[in-house]
Order: sequence, then C-alpha cells, then structure tokens
Amino acid sequence: MHVPDGFINAPVSVAAGVAAAAAVAVSLRGARRELDERTAPLAGLVAAFIFAVQMLNFPVAAGTSGHLLGGALAAILVGPYTGVLCVSVVLLMQGILFADGGLTALGVNITVMGVVTVVVAYAVFRGLLKVLPAGRRSVTVAAFTGALLSVPASAAAFTALYAVGGTADVAIGKVLTAMVGVHVLIGLGEAAITVATVGAVIAVRPDLVHGARELTAPLKLRVGGELVDAPAAAPAAAPAAARSTAKVWITGLVTALVLAGFVSFYASASPDGLEKVAADQGIDATVEEHAAKDSPLADYAVKDVTDARLSGGLAGALGVGATVAVGTGIFWVVRRRRTAEPSVAV
Repeated sequence: MHVPDGFINAPVSVAAGVAAAAAVAVSLRGARRELDERTAPLAGLVAAFIFAVQMLNFPVAAGTSGHLLGGALAAILVGPYTGVLCVSVVLLMQGILFADGGLTALGVNITVMGVVTVVVAYAVFRGLLKVLPAGRRSVTVAAFTGALLSVPASAAAFTALYAVGGTADVAIGKVLTAMVGVHVLIGLGEAAITVATVGAVIAVRPDLVHGARELTAPLKLRVGGELVDAPAAAPAAAPAAARSTAKVWITGLVTALVLAGFVSFYASASPDGLEKVAADQGIDATVEEHAAKDSPLADYAVKDVTDARLSGGLAGALGVGATVAVGTGIFWVVRRRRTAEPSVAV
C-alpha cells in the first residue's frame, strides 16, 4: 500500500508529514520504556524482517496481490511505540533506496502504514487479551484479529486522506468500497503471517515477545479466605544461553536474508491492492516520477546486473542489511538515552 508521489496534494502531504513526525517523536520517547539490552537489537531485526516479508507479494484475487504491512507484527513483538519506529525505518529505506513509496508521500505512508496499523492492531490485541482467558491460544486469537483489522483500517485511512487531498476527480465512495474490500482479503494474509511469526518466537523465547509477557501469571495464595499474590522469590541467575538473544537474532537475520534474497523471486507480480484500485478508479493518472528512480537499487533490482534472479536477490539482501543496520543503530541510541537519564528520587 505504498502511496507514490502525486496521489495526495501538497497541503495534505505536509499535514500528514507533520502528524507522522509527531508520532515518531512520541514513539521515540515511548520506546525508551519498551527497549532493554535484549530487545534493542531485536527491534532492528524486526524492521529487517518486515522489509523482507514485504517483498513477498501473495495473490488475493484475480489480478491483485497483497503484502505484509507489519504494524501488528512489530507492535506485538517489540511494543507499540517501537513498532511505529520499525515500520517507519522500513518505509524510509524503501523510499530512499528502492524508489518504493513517494518521498513527498513519506508522511502519508508512515501515518497510514505505520501509525494506523499499530494503533488499531495493538488496541484490538490488548482489548481481547483483557476478556479472553490467559494463555497462548488467546494471544494467537488476539494477534490474528488485531492484524486482520489493521489492514482495512489502513485502507480506510488512506481513503480519508484522499477524500481531502486527492489529486484526481474520483468517486470517494467507490474508492472506499474497493480499498476496504480488497484489503480485508490482504488482512487475512497479514493475520496469518503475524500469527505464524509471533507463534514461532513464543515457542522458543516467550520472554522476548512484548505482547506475551503476561502469560506467566503471579502465584496466588489464599490468606484469610482471599487470594493474594505470593511474595516474589529472589530471581535465580539465568544461564548465559537463556539470557542471550544471539541465537534468535542470527536465526531471524538468516530467515530475512533467505526471504528477501531468494524467496522474493517467486512473489506474485500482480499489482497490490492500492495499485489495482488506483488503476481501476483512475487515481494513477496523477502519479509522479519518483525522485529516487535512478537509485542503483530502484525497483528492487541492482543496476547493471542483467540476471533478474541475481539482481533481485542482491537488492533484497542489501535492503535487509541496510534496514537492520539503520534500525539497530537507532534503537541502540534510544536505549542508551534511557540508561543515561538520571533517576529522579521520589
């Protein structure tokens, strides 16, 4: 759902950019509370993984494909504030390096694909966990539902922005119906990918999943006929293997490289939901040439490499490397700023 340059006029693009910048600023502060020495490097990996999976367009209807947006996945794995930053890093890398998503529309894309998806998905996720019985099955149900609903919500948000600042004269009702309809189908794929990924991490390291940290309920004791929390025992020193995230990090990075460098060659070539609706409704008549069209990695291909499989694979691998490097650097800085803040005596 990468919005290109030219779809939204300058005033609305600027307003969306201001909103996106404010959301990123708030998320930078919020991420300080979510990140610790274990999760800071994993947040960069989550961004790289989202970048890789977004290259895997899957068919959803005749002549239409979809891809992961990633807001729900990031929010559940590393927290909502850090999740907004993860998706923002991905969109920045895609726009600058791969000419995917307009540069003047970066604020629109961060708002629609990052902020809206994270807010909707995490609100639904947390809301369901409050009413469902504690357990992994409830986490799965909540993650599936949150991810599913986040995608049509994102499509509706784009339509709202287009209703205010669209550059083509189209029937907004038809755009809304088409966008939400096709993105409900894409949402099913988003939900499946989110559940599979969250489930895989929970199976090996549930302590690293932000949204699953409440799976371990405190021990209850009956005192005077009432249930009270048992006193916390002194934590035993965890073995180095349990504390280390190296194995998870390496496995995730290798998976992302394989997906972007090899599996992406077999992704659907059909236009994604926004591209298909834009073509059908005449929105794409106003699209502008991308400022980074001459990038050596534009359109996810390495310039001057004639073999399509090799060119796309190298571009994908380079994208994963750049995203994990930039993302990890940002999250380490955020983490270090938290630890550097002086504690305030109460």
